[in-house]
Amino acid sequence: MPEYSKSDLKALKAFGKAVRDRRKALDDMSQEELADRAGLHRTYIGGVEQGRRNLSLLNILKIAKALEVEAGVLLKGINLLY
Repeated sequence: MPEYSKSDLKALKAFGKAVRDRRKALDDMSQEELADRAGLHRTYIGGVEQGRRNLSLLNILKIAKALEVEAGVLLKGINLLY
C-alpha cells in the first residue's frame, strides 16, 4: 500500500465504512453481490471497505449506483476529516 498521510487514511477508512454500512443496510448484501452490481472484483470492494483503496471517481460512481444511493451520500462528512 502506498504511503498516505493520516488525513488520507482517515478519509479512505471513512469512505469504506460508508460503503460497508450502506451495503449492510441493503438486506445485508454481500461484498460479492455489490461487486457484481458495480462491475468490480470482490477483493476490490473488500479493499475499499477496509480503507486500503484510493478509488477513482468512476469507481465511486459505480459503487454508489450499485448501492442505490447518490455518490454524495457516501462522501458526506469526509471533507471534514481531510
